[in-house]
Amino acid sequence: MRNQDNVELVRRKGIGVALRRFWPLYLMMVPAALYFIIFQYGPMAGIVIAFKNYIPKKGMLKSDWAEPWYKWFQYFFKSPSSRQVVINTLVLSLLKLLFCMIPPLIFALAVSECRLKGLCRVVQTVSYLPHFLSWATFYGFCIAMLSESTGIINQFMKNMGLAPIPFLTSNQYFRGVLVGTELWKTLGWSSIIYLAAIMGIDTEIYDAATIDGCGRFRRIWHVTLPCLRKIFVVLLILRVGKILDAGFNQVFVFINDRVRPSSEIIDTWVYSEGLGQGRYSLSTAVGLLKSVLSCFLVFGTNSLAKKWDSALW
Repeated sequence: MRNQDNVELVRRKGIGVALRRFWPLYLMMVPAALYFIIFQYGPMAGIVIAFKNYIPKKGMLKSDWAEPWYKWFQYFFKSPSSRQVVINTLVLSLLKLLFCMIPPLIFALAVSECRLKGLCRVVQTVSYLPHFLSWATFYGFCIAMLSESTGIINQFMKNMGLAPIPFLTSNQYFRGVLVGTELWKTLGWSSIIYLAAIMGIDTEIYDAATIDGCGRFRRIWHVTLPCLRKIFVVLLILRVGKILDAGFNQVFVFINDRVRPSSEIIDTWVYSEGLGQGRYSLSTAVGLLKSVLSCFLVFGTNSLAKKWDSALW
């Protein structure tokens, strides 16, 4: 009720009253606001580069305008490899969306239902550690485990009389390696928000379900999962908004010439064609195009989520 009274007070008397009454809270927002203004909104002025033949010596303002204005967008779509990199990006993103969204939820449910609290803390700590490792470190692990000549798994297969599998150099297996390492790196960290939501569920609901005769699995199905629905939808909307990214850092570290046909994504193509060749306008144009499409994806997913009363706004 107090929060509702505060909202009603601000609505009647204006933002000035809110600033005077809640100034400590607004003061705490200043560093975050400055961060977004300086590092997020300020650089948006560079969007104009997408419509110019940008030359660093001339600068952003003095560089000539592109003719036609959509020159660099056209360059991307007419590139021989543009179709393949778009397909690779979408396929890899959808695979990560499919295989990296549900496991953290299942892991959080398993941890929350475990009665051995000491074991839970150990498992949580171990699962969080990969999040803090770089992709270069992960690639070293993959070399040690999956290398066709020296990897532990292939050495075991050779000892069993089986042919080694080129996990890191075959288009057939490479996407699976990317999805698997993504899950390994994000499983524990992504489960934190689910664990926090589970801890916030009123225990009286569980007690009522137990009195009604629900066992452990039925309590999960009828109590825990419905309470986590909105959290899951919000995370899904955020993941859909990044569906055109596909993880530049990971792919850039793992990619090699043998698997490039199945793993070259938009960002790595832009890095080599745009920044590598000095076509900064091309890089900006593709980045702008991705941002616009991502906005449409977020709005579209949010509109669908409204049907289940789980929209982000």
